[in-house]
Amino acid sequence: MTSENLPIVVIAGRPNVGKSTLFNRLVGRRQALVSDEPGVTRDRKEGEALMRGRRIRIIDTAGLEEAAPDTLFGRMRASSESAVSMADLVLFCIDARAGITPTDAHFANWLRRQNRPVMLIANKAEGKAGTDAALEAYSLGLGTPLALSAEHGEGISDLMGEIVDRLPHAPRQVRHRRRDEEPEEPEEGEEQEERPAGPLHLAIVGRPNAGKSTLLNCLLGEERMITGPEAGLTRDSISVELFDEVGPIRLVDTAGMRKRARVEQPLERMSVSASIEALKMAEVVVLTLDATLGVHEQDLQIARLIEKEGRACVLALNKWDAVEDRVATRKAISDRIETSLAQVRGIPVVTFSALTGAGVHRLLPAVRKAYEVWNSRVTTGELNRWFEEMLDRHQPPLVDGRRLKLRYMTQVKARPPTFLLFGTRAEMLPDAYKRYLVNGLRETFHMPGVPIRIQLRGTKNPYADK
Repeated sequence: MTSENLPIVVIAGRPNVGKSTLFNRLVGRRQALVSDEPGVTRDRKEGEALMRGRRIRIIDTAGLEEAAPDTLFGRMRASSESAVSMADLVLFCIDARAGITPTDAHFANWLRRQNRPVMLIANKAEGKAGTDAALEAYSLGLGTPLALSAEHGEGISDLMGEIVDRLPHAPRQVRHRRRDEEPEEPEEGEEQEERPAGPLHLAIVGRPNAGKSTLLNCLLGEERMITGPEAGLTRDSISVELFDEVGPIRLVDTAGMRKRARVEQPLERMSVSASIEALKMAEVVVLTLDATLGVHEQDLQIARLIEKEGRACVLALNKWDAVEDRVATRKAISDRIETSLAQVRGIPVVTFSALTGAGVHRLLPAVRKAYEVWNSRVTTGELNRWFEEMLDRHQPPLVDGRRLKLRYMTQVKARPPTFLLFGTRAEMLPDAYKRYLVNGLRETFHMPGVPIRIQLRGTKNPYADK
């Protein structure tokens, strides 16, 4: 979703008719998970497509099924119906090979009562036989069906032309947008890509049933994601946009990440891969924990992956209202984090209850602060004055009987803060001394909880070979 309100096209239909495959075709990339298993899509997936020079917002929905409102399928249907209510055009998909089912007929009747423009799509209509089978869709009373094959790309060009022709020409009204803000100028000596204009990219990750989707709903103030007592409800990474007092945030909710040994089903492997990809694309990552269960080894593995990818991290302790001894729980979690994650010492911790909303207001300010630290820079002069003090306090160790001669440091980039250390045989610097320098940088220049990189560059003796 972009910062503009674009025309909205919603793809709807019963499960396993190829809605997500069609969504991927329209947005031009494999953005939604696709599997032969019915009901893969549970939450609404949004993407942007360019058709005849016009940008359009495409929404993929869960399969429409008859079910009680309090069941999982009932909650999925309610989410799809909410998407239809905001659509400028609905693409109602059927499976041409399977013919018209009672479920197709039921929801076709329901769509006619929604007062929304509907375009009938007969998917999986490969070849002449599929086209002939698509003619049966006339019986739904939704106009002439457009026969296509999303999997093979047949008929997609005609579909895009029809979509543009049927959409309203007047631009939609802009809501909740701040046009008066000017993009920040990059600091002197800073590369342009280090501070890109646009929203802050934030990912919510964690183990299954930690409350990630409930947290996203609380931040948005609406039931955007499907939630419930069942673990593993979220299967795909879902991106939404929200605004705080600073500006836009591109927020991604991800599927729960279990231990690799426990991930057996192909669909879950795809879900975890999508979660890891969202983590890599983020700038700040919120690692959500169930505070009643404490820190699990898998939580630490996820935190190490965040550090390895060089992302800023905020530790979110959810379900805090259910914790009985909060002082002891907070101390136990903090001790475990400090012991096991020394490489991101000082990681910010926020406690809240996503279900009740208590304390959630503290999360985004903590995210903004972590983002600011992640972008921090130190001038070369200030850095080397500190470096000289660190050398006087603790000289580099002997390596092969000779002491290393470290000369100076400079910061080469931010996001995360990365420093280059020059010196004779600097590349042989032991890890223990690098940790000494990293801890000093973190403490002196106030960089808690973010990865800090030190790269080493030695100087070659020109007389060494003589």
